[in-house]
This record gives sequence, structure tokens and C-alpha cells, in this order.
Amino acid sequence: MRIIEQPELERVLSGEIPRHVGAIMDGNGRWALMRQTERTEGHRAAEAAVYSSVHGALNLGVEWLSLYAFSTENWRRNPAEISFLMDFSEWLLHETRVEELRELGVRIRFVGRLDDERIPQRSRDYLNDISARTAHNSKLQLVIAFNYGGRAEIIDAVRTLMVDAVDPQTMTEADLEARLYLPEMPDVDLVVRTSAEHRLSNFLLWQAAYAELVVTDVLWPDFRAPDLVSAIEAFRRRQRRFGVRVDDLCQEARRCRRADDAVARRHDDNEIGGRVGKAHG
Repeated sequence: MRIIEQPELERVLSGEIPRHVGAIMDGNGRWALMRQTERTEGHRAAEAAVYSSVHGALNLGVEWLSLYAFSTENWRRNPAEISFLMDFSEWLLHETRVEELRELGVRIRFVGRLDDERIPQRSRDYLNDISARTAHNSKLQLVIAFNYGGRAEIIDAVRTLMVDAVDPQTMTEADLEARLYLPEMPDVDLVVRTSAEHRLSNFLLWQAAYAELVVTDVLWPDFRAPDLVSAIEAFRRRQRRFGVRVDDLCQEARRCRRADDAVARRHDDNEIGGRVGKAHG
């Protein structure tokens, strides 16, 4: 496992840190297959990656970390695997880990169709309990996407718009955003996908509209804080345009530099003038 070197950490901290990082936790099954063990062991091994990533996010100053744990499409998997994934205390949020995160100031939240009757009641009770116990924390928002699909979230928001009788002629993006699972969630800046897959897989489609996608060959159970640092370094090398032409960005940058230079010159002139005035005085 690679260790974060101090110069690397200082270099990352000196630049822009994404406010919201999303992670598509892919590769648990392949990790298990490579070790000739059950797929559930791959999921169980994912816990270490989750908590290393959380610690990395805390150290780097990331405010939101969203993890894709179980999608609306994952119900097609083997029933035994699904049964295992329904038990969060078994593979992702052990009781001791939850208490550790609570003490670190992490708020744990869940998004998805959480009232789905296919989710065992004990699992829903556990998720509600964790959410309540960490509700007052604010150092890091850890969002677990569970029984989640980006399309499903948008459909659910549209249904709520219809129930609220919002006029479609005057409807705005803000109207729909206010009806997403977590309306206060900021847009995703960076999506990290493990196991070398190049797709979003229905993850936070609305929120990740302008996110940068960084793909790594690392399988999720092997993912650690240094891998998060590497992803953020890659993010910082990107030029985020949000629909603006590169030429326009360059012109804006030149205008900003000219303005900064003008301010600096005025500052220098004032200092010189002040010194001259004192000399004559």
C-alpha cells in the first residue's frame, strides 16, 4: 500500500480541494475472485477502503463524500449476495466504526428508495438509528447511496413536483433540486471510479452533471487515502469550463491578471509616494 508522503500532502493541500467527492465502489467481486473466495468476502473487505477514504477526506478538508453502496439495479444479483448486502452492520457500517465516525464529527446520511419493502425492516431501523445518532455532526457529510439510482431520484422528484402542482411553464431547476433526496447536497466536483470502469452507472446523475471523472485500476477493497490524494491531484490538473469556451476562460484569466497587476502597481505607487512625502517632510 502506498503511503502519503508529506511533500505530496502539502502540495495537495496548497491547491483547490473538491468540496464534494463521489466514489463508485467497484471491484469487490473481482477482488474476491482473484483470491478464490466468496463475493461476500470482497464486500466485507470494502470496509477498510471506506474508512481510509473517510479519514483521507477529513484530513484533506473535503466536506461531502458520497459512496455508491447498492444500486436499484443490484436487486438482479444472487439472492444470497443481496441478503448479505442488506446487513450494513456486517460489511460496511460496523457498530464500532459508526461510533468512531461519530466521535470524528462525521454525519452519516443515506439516499435512495429507503422505504422499499424489499429492504428488511431491521436494516431500515439500523440506517435510521445511525442517521439520528450522527445528525448533529458537521465536519464531514458521509452519504451512502443505498437502493439508489440517479434516474429513480429524478423520477421521484418529478412525481413530487406533480403532487405539489408546480406549474410546468414556470418550473425551474431549483424547483426540481428542492425535491431531490438531499436538496442541500452540493453538486459533485469529482467522481472516482475504481476497477478501471469508465461509466457513471446511474450514480448521482443530476448532481454530477459537471463533475470530473477520475478512473483508477485499483479495486475498491484496495483503495486507500493515498489513492484519494492521487485522484484529487488529477482533478486539479483538469480545466473545468462549465460550458464556457477555453478562449473565454483564457481571456478572463488575462483580465484577472491585468487587474491584479494594476492593483499591485497602485500599491507600489502609494508606497513610493508615502516614502517621498515622508522624506520631504
